[in-house]
Amino acid sequence: MSGHSKWSTIKRKKGATDAKRGQVFTRLSKEISVAARAGGDAETNFRLRLAVEKASAANMPKDNIQRAIKRGTGEDKDGTILEQITYEGYAQHGVALMIETVTDNRNRAVAELRHILTRSGGNLGESGSVAWQFENVAYFAFPVSNRSEEELFDIVVDAGAEDLTYSDEIVEVFASVASFKSVSDALESADIAPDEAMLRMEPNNMVELSPSKTAQVMKTIESIEELDDVQNVYTNLEVTVEALAVYAGD
Repeated sequence: MSGHSKWSTIKRKKGATDAKRGQVFTRLSKEISVAARAGGDAETNFRLRLAVEKASAANMPKDNIQRAIKRGTGEDKDGTILEQITYEGYAQHGVALMIETVTDNRNRAVAELRHILTRSGGNLGESGSVAWQFENVAYFAFPVSNRSEEELFDIVVDAGAEDLTYSDEIVEVFASVASFKSVSDALESADIAPDEAMLRMEPNNMVELSPSKTAQVMKTIESIEELDDVQNVYTNLEVTVEALAVYAGD
């Protein structure tokens, strides 16, 4: 299991991120609304389909999902205008961050991000100052079942995946953005339901710090993730087993 996957598991156990169910639904609603701008039909709008599936997996009520779709398509005119903005910056120790937000107030969003980063010894950067260190990829993760690594590898690679990592607890699949749907369809045909299926940013190179410094950065990222406007945070921080022990024991 990769460090990031272990980190996510620990955060879920600690309840550090998205501790309140309402906060989860708020983020999912924003994601659905933004996706629905390109069309309210989940069959033809793949990004919307993905957002709806994620909301359904989180047991979000169907009425909430439909309201979010109507807000995005403009059918529900509640006066709220959501913007999707990606901020670039650095946490302490020079760790790169790409921060995806969906907000109805960009001044509030940037002020809150700047406050956390400045307080911890980091800073927000200009557009393009960090993005060159990342690439967009399709990502899937699901628990190990009774299928062998070789069988899973054949399933996803034949569908266009570029890599698969297999451990005792989790399988992670990486593919190009263009191959997202074909890999997703292949998993569905194989009766595999991913816990995570998304387009995300992967760093080209990782930065490894001492366990204590790594834990410091992880706590900063955790604080950023708890902001209402933040949807996702991507980093080039290498999360080691030793760092996870320091972080989990805090």
